[in-house]
Amino acid sequence: MAADAGSSPHQLPCVFSPKSRQYLALCAQDGRLRVWNTDSKTLHQEYVPSAHLSATCTCISWGPCRTVKEGPRRKKRKSEMGQVEERTDLLAMGTAAGTVLIYSTTKGALHCTLDGGHSGGVNCVQWHSDDSLLYSGSDDTNIVEWDLQTGKMRSKWKADRAAVTSLCVSHDGKLLLSAGQIIKMWDLETKEVFRKFTGHSTAVTTLRFATTRPPDSNGLYFLSGAAHDRLLSVWQVRDDGKDKNSVVSFTLTDEPQHIDLVMSNSKEEGVRLAVVCKDGQLHLFEHFLNGPCKKPLSPICTVQMSDTKDSPVPIPLLAAALGTDTRSVLLAYGTHLQPVMERVEINTAERHVCLTRDVQTSLSLSMETTVSKVKTPVVNAKSRLLVPGLPGHQAPVKGTAQGSEKRKKDIDTKEMSIAERLGEIDLSTVPTEKGASKGMASLQTDNFAVLLVQGLESNDANILNKVFQTRKDVVIKKTVARLPLSAVLPLVEVVPHTLVPSYRAVLMVRWLKAVLMHHTSYLASLPDLVTQLGVLYHMIESRVKMFHKLTKLHGKLYLLMTQVSILIDPFAYEHTALLSHQFCVCSIHKTDVWL
Repeated sequence: MAADAGSSPHQLPCVFSPKSRQYLALCAQDGRLRVWNTDSKTLHQEYVPSAHLSATCTCISWGPCRTVKEGPRRKKRKSEMGQVEERTDLLAMGTAAGTVLIYSTTKGALHCTLDGGHSGGVNCVQWHSDDSLLYSGSDDTNIVEWDLQTGKMRSKWKADRAAVTSLCVSHDGKLLLSAGQIIKMWDLETKEVFRKFTGHSTAVTTLRFATTRPPDSNGLYFLSGAAHDRLLSVWQVRDDGKDKNSVVSFTLTDEPQHIDLVMSNSKEEGVRLAVVCKDGQLHLFEHFLNGPCKKPLSPICTVQMSDTKDSPVPIPLLAAALGTDTRSVLLAYGTHLQPVMERVEINTAERHVCLTRDVQTSLSLSMETTVSKVKTPVVNAKSRLLVPGLPGHQAPVKGTAQGSEKRKKDIDTKEMSIAERLGEIDLSTVPTEKGASKGMASLQTDNFAVLLVQGLESNDANILNKVFQTRKDVVIKKTVARLPLSAVLPLVEVVPHTLVPSYRAVLMVRWLKAVLMHHTSYLASLPDLVTQLGVLYHMIESRVKMFHKLTKLHGKLYLLMTQVSILIDPFAYEHTALLSHQFCVCSIHKTDVWL
């Protein structure tokens, strides 16, 4: 079973791990790599590259399964000595900056960085069957062979006149397919072209070997897909060299985005193919590759997904992985920020299958419990706490008891009211200098976050206005960053309606900017974000449309006020005119006398 290796730079990468399909790796709009566990359907790991905004991830490829060392382990028994555990570990990521990042899922950290090989963005990465070799193709038209044992470039050669957009290594590791303007098959020992194939008018985004047979037996087939092309072409590598045209074509509804196939090992074994298109549909094919086929082949089954509302809305499929059973398929659907993984049984006897799912229930996976790990602070029992914890996090504060005595249940644990907290914390007295007096109360950013959440929960305009009046960008950013996710959406909805009109626009921009900087991924994961923030969107749109008219009005008013200021003080204007007139008369008189 072939894993999806590499991705088109025009789409967000989404790849299942090989063999067991235990993990799903995605790079979302925020530039972060997320690895999801398909068994538990939870977020397994999250990695933020140092240059995730400037050097975005363009392609992903899982490495071959290998023996992984995880540290000290118990000594194995004699019966277990012959058993070697192989796991999916390394993940290669190509970036728009021309570097290749190797991430280790076992360590949960970056394994190494491969740089210096490309001068353009990396479009595709492909592993060799030997896990120490990796190939990458770039916009600079070159292919680079990397040695992961040394972390350096092993060889480099020019592949095409155009950018290299796709790569694929044969099952035996002797041949390499590359695609630029044309498809080329390379001999990896000599780095020379073994065969050329032409037939696509746009950039080839997908290359897959479909069989494991050697090329000298006329049984080696591979398939290719191109951008804006609704066909998958199958090519046969013939012994006599008469392989100029494709032998089989699979019809699709849109451009292919994700492909998974079960390779054929003999003529009696058919090729099973699962193709997810750009329109979010899944097409299943099964065909015996034995020479040319004149008519394009239609899918044996097409799968679509929709929600359970009265007017159904399509749910896009992101990726699909074929199982050992012909009816079993592992699906990933939803959004790249928070996908839903599900293994389903598909009745291929039906040509069209529509699966209905409740998106709200499927996305009930709480981001607070999977990503945001809240730590409970431990403080001295004698400490006086004005803020026992962020509301919404519900994190109790535990005191360290002196000795072995436990706290009694009858101790008065009455909390201070909001009015008392506002009395203790004076928002207007924030020291601006390092040498401020100790008696002056300085408001911390966690106090801002607590008061902001309390104001949002109680809808208290007094608290909200006092928090929103701060003009320090650092305080605003830290306050927004410490908010629980449950308070983000209410904050965005309440900001335009709570601020005082005199300085509403300036402060609104600052708060909304901080929210977008820290919580974009969460907001983008909400399925009904447009309806929830419709009022804010229409308000911003109307103000943008009025900005040009207001600018013209400002210019006209400036000219008018200038003229009015001259008319208001006519004596100064007449005095200036009289002096200039006298100066001119005197000058003329002196000139006449000299003559």
